[in-house]
Order: sequence, then structure tokens, then C-alpha cells
Amino acid sequence: MRYALAAGLIGVLVAGACEKAPDEAALHDSRGPKPAAAAANAAGPVEPGMCAEHGVLEAVCTKCNPKLIPVFQARGDWCTEHGFPESFCPACHPERGGKPVADVAADAAPADGTRIHFKTHDTARAAGLETVVALEQPGAVDVTAVARLVYDATRVAQVNARAPGVVRALHADIGTRVRRGTPLAQIESATVGADQARLATARARTVVAEAAYQRTQDLSRRGIVPANDLLLADQELQSARAEEEATVKALHLVGPQGDDATYMLLAPLAGIVTQRHSTVGTQVDLETMLFEIVDPSFLWAEIDIPEGDLGAVAVGQRVVLRFDSAPDREVQGTIDYIAPALDPRTRTATARARVANPGGELRANMYGRARILTGEPRHSVLVPRAAVQRAAGVPLVFVRLADDLYETRRVRVGLSRDGQVELAQGVRAGEFVVTEGSFLLKTETLKGSIGAGCCEPVAGR
Repeated sequence: MRYALAAGLIGVLVAGACEKAPDEAALHDSRGPKPAAAAANAAGPVEPGMCAEHGVLEAVCTKCNPKLIPVFQARGDWCTEHGFPESFCPACHPERGGKPVADVAADAAPADGTRIHFKTHDTARAAGLETVVALEQPGAVDVTAVARLVYDATRVAQVNARAPGVVRALHADIGTRVRRGTPLAQIESATVGADQARLATARARTVVAEAAYQRTQDLSRRGIVPANDLLLADQELQSARAEEEATVKALHLVGPQGDDATYMLLAPLAGIVTQRHSTVGTQVDLETMLFEIVDPSFLWAEIDIPEGDLGAVAVGQRVVLRFDSAPDREVQGTIDYIAPALDPRTRTATARARVANPGGELRANMYGRARILTGEPRHSVLVPRAAVQRAAGVPLVFVRLADDLYETRRVRVGLSRDGQVELAQGVRAGEFVVTEGSFLLKTETLKGSIGAGCCEPVAGR
């Protein structure tokens, strides 16, 4: 939304665009270089339309066009200390780059401080706007955010075949509660049969090697064979034992085996079978997931913390959760992890809290609201829910400055209860906020407004 000055009068006054009178130029020179100008020159080429000397928008530079000063002063938009309009004073608001707030909004929503001026007092009265006083709300900061339940990743097992083969029997199905070590399926495997044969061969080799070593050792003591023969016999014995041990470990990883080249697939943890991807006679390999087992006694609550609230959130803080399917029930947990990066789309960081679920009433993928008890003192204000509008996803409140003048405030919304909304920032206690008719003011501030054209947006604070 382009900024607009109070009326066409200002368009006439700014026609001189930064052409200084000689006495005004001499006055600037006597005061020395301006900090804003020095910063602008140090930064490199000046942006088109900007006053290179003073670092503000050229068309509204009050240093170069002193005739604009009474216009801004009449609107109450004046910084006496620095001699610029307060709404874009480069010393007070360096983040605005010397531009009115309506020109520096980073999104499609109205900029903070955008003012709506009705053309006449009669028009303002006819708009039917109603206001209430924002009330102070002392207390502790409670950050609220969207939460969802997911499985605790440390309590989920996806069970694959331990060796390729064919499923001969199933001992568990979806919904079966299992303990650690409970049989899930019996699988016949040629690999297991080959390993069993190698184990038998390795054991026989070990027996022969042990006997040969004992015999060579006896002959060596009697001096009948050289010491080198004893070393060779010992080497053969150690090799046979190593082969036997390796084969035993390979078969142990597969699971208990029968004599018919079958092995039993066992549950690695206690829980509930939530998935089964096999039937009797299925050919399986090492990449095939046959079962998923989940222990739901504990879940993770993943909480999307808005970027603006991250400073108040820390590991170890208590969380109270309410879910849409059970609004009257509260579940508590403690934050044990906060993601080090923001989601670039939602501008939120994921925090995680472990939640006990002994009865199993909670389900993964349930959605709800999390209230993080930060314990930090703060003073917020309460306004009716009707006072809060949203434009391009940004919450807005409109504050009455005069009977025909209103100001847009970007706010940070906190808890909402009993028709009241808590505002953590953006509105001061005692200010009058618009309730009835706030939607009309929102439409007047948007690009491509659908409003009635009864008022005009003007430069902000």
C-alpha cells in the first residue's frame, strides 16, 4: 500500500522535491554532516527517490522542504529532537530506512502505524464504529502455539527380515500386543541353512584342529618335531575357532533357528503391532519391512513456536496441552528440545515435549493447543475478540486517535478466553480500540481495497 499524505495540499507543498533555498542550505552546512547522510553515503549508492543528505524519502524531507514541517506537526507526527516526522525519523526508526511505515511493510498486510483519516466527521459517525478501552492484564507470560502428537521415535520399531527367505507362519497381526522377544513370524531361509551347514563344518574343523595342536604340542615337548610345527598347529586352531565364532554370531543375529533352515523373527520391544506387510508364502529380503511395533505409553508433542515467541521459550519449561478431540482434558509435559532452525514457510521452530499416555487415550496425529508456562512477568492488555482482524495472516487492531482518525497496530496475540483476547504487544492499556466496524477499517488499508472509499490511509507514526 503506497503511503498518502493528508490531502492534495501536501502534493503541492512537496513539488519542490529537495530544492533547498540558499539560506536553508547554509544552515545545514553550519550544523556539520548529518549522521543519516553519513550512513547513507557510507552504504554506497543512494536509492532512487531518497535524499542523499538526510537519509529520508526526498518528497517528504522536512530539512530540504521546511514548508512541510507545520503539516506534519498539525497531524501530531513530529520528532522535535531530530526535526523529522516521527513516523519515519531516521534516528528514531532506522529500521524504516527513512520511509513512511506504509512503504516498508514486508508483506501484503498494512504497515504498523498506518492511519485511516475520514474525510469528514459526519462520515466517521456514519461508519458506525464502536470502541472499547483496552484493559491491563498483569501476570506471567504464557506462550501459546499449535501442537500435534507423534510417536516417540525411541519407542517405534520397524522390523525387517533378518535373512532373505519365505514366510512360513505368522504369529502376530495388526493390533496384537507383544512383549520384547515375542515371536512375530517364522521364515525359511536358504541363507540360514547355508550358515547352519558352515557352522557344523567350522565346529568339526575346530575339533580336528584342537586334536592336531595337542598332538603337536606333545611331540614338541619330546623334541620330535620342530617348534615351527607347533606354531602352525596353533595358527590353524585359532583360525578354526574364529570361523566358528563368526558363524555363531551371524546366526544369533538372525534369531532362534530350527533344524529345517527356518528362523523366528522376534519383537525387539514391547508395544502394539500397528503395521504388517507380509503373508504366508511371501518372499522377503533384508529391505522388506514386515512389522511396525509402537509403544504408545509415551508420545511426543511437537509444538510450532512462532519466531517472535522464541526468546521466551527454553528447555525445561512446563507445557499444558489441550486437544481438539478432548477440549476439557489437560495433558502436561516438559520441553526437552527446541529445533535450531526455523521452518522457512511458517517461520516457526519446533519444540518437543514428552507426554505420558499410560491409558492410551491419546493418539498420534491429534492436534491441539499448547500453553508454555515461561514464568516471566509481563503486562499485557485484553481486548474483545471482535477488535482483532487479520490481513495476510497478520493480526491487526485499530486504535482511535481522534473522532475521524484511526491507527493500524500490528499486535502479538496471546491467550483467548471468554470472548477476550490477550495482546502481548501493539496496544497500550487505556487506548480505545475499534470493535464494531474494524473490518471496514481493514478493507480501507489493504491493497486493492474493497472499502467504500470513505476514508484515506495516511503516513503512520
